Amino acid sequence: MTEKVRHRFAVEGVNPTAAAVVTAVKEDSSVSLLGDTAVRRLADRVRHDLVGAGPLASLLADAEVTDVLVNGTEVWVDRGAGLLRTSLSFGHPDEVRRLAQRLAASCGRRLDDGRPYADAYLPDGTRLHAVLPPVATSGPYLSLRTFRQRPFTLADLVRCGTVPPQIGPLLAAVVEARLAYLVVGGTGSGKTTLLGTLLGMVPATERIVLVEDAAELRPAHPHLVALQTRTSNVEGAGAVSLTDLLRQALRMRPDRLVVGECRGAEVVDLLGALNTGHEGGAGTLHANTLADVPARLEALGLLGGLPRAALHAQVVAALQVILQVRRQAGGRVLDSIGVLLPTGEHHLATVVPAWQRDRGPGPGAPTLGRLLADRGMHVPPVLAVRGVNVLPVAADRSMHVPPAAADRSMHVSPVPRLPR
Repeated sequence: MTEKVRHRFAVEGVNPTAAAVVTAVKEDSSVSLLGDTAVRRLADRVRHDLVGAGPLASLLADAEVTDVLVNGTEVWVDRGAGLLRTSLSFGHPDEVRRLAQRLAASCGRRLDDGRPYADAYLPDGTRLHAVLPPVATSGPYLSLRTFRQRPFTLADLVRCGTVPPQIGPLLAAVVEARLAYLVVGGTGSGKTTLLGTLLGMVPATERIVLVEDAAELRPAHPHLVALQTRTSNVEGAGAVSLTDLLRQALRMRPDRLVVGECRGAEVVDLLGALNTGHEGGAGTLHANTLADVPARLEALGLLGGLPRAALHAQVVAALQVILQVRRQAGGRVLDSIGVLLPTGEHHLATVVPAWQRDRGPGPGAPTLGRLLADRGMHVPPVLAVRGVNVLPVAADRSMHVPPAAADRSMHVSPVPRLPR
């Protein structure tokens, strides 16, 4: 049936809309004995084969599915508790190849023997990655990651166990105090979900300017302006990078400047923006632990040509809070909260834990409490638990760091701190 409809549309030049597919299926003599419900179901399958995800459409429509992976002919899904193989499978790898090429072509991407891999975003926001043989030794390989339209509230995250109940007021205070923060974690750990939730808590009187590689963040906010990068065309022209968009965003009167994910030289422009009066900015970053954040920022800053010493000074002046999320069996959780502090005589940036899921308040708790109090916020009780062994913190956010933490930084010449 799919081949019949495809041939008919090609000959007649018909746009494969839902109504056109239903009409074409009904007019086929082989379905004359089917009822209306069966015809509509068949038409849906034909349309998915023509312009959708084909056999994978039902999995992508499942609200619990976050990832759909195809290895050769096998199909695996992740519903938040790890990968499981499904009963669905393709008859031959060529079917997967044709599906991957069609999906890539619909996004304006080339996928063939000359360029055997493609990375793109489908119209509904689903992220597509495909690799063809011989690069994919037992492929083709197809990876689809879905992004749900429904934004989550902080109450939702507390209810599902992602955020502990006592940490909810702390996150709300961080947003209201306009502290700049990064949400860090590994792939699929829930960084985008948490960031979108926190952006939804920004007052409606403030304007959020959001810069992303792809439209993944969908916060529930009435004044959101989103900018999306664009890759080059087949001739290698027309690319618009995150750095380009960040510079445009600064001219759009942002109250909150947000980068969906810092993954390159654009981190230099973000730090520069947060150091020029744009408070309350946010973004996500790939990092496995709080301690890895300075090194990760340093590596990205070097891509932008910023010297190491200057980068650390910029980081300390621009960012205050780090939220680390982690993926574990049964779901995704907020694992720890840290504060960025200049340490040692060279004022190198170090993340000091203020709260950890398995340990409670940490040595950075007094600093975070002071940052909130200085901006007129009520300090949540979770930061003021008696009997916690904390390190003394001076008013300028400098502090002594144990030797184990100090050893992570190399010796550099002294750098004056930038004014806040």
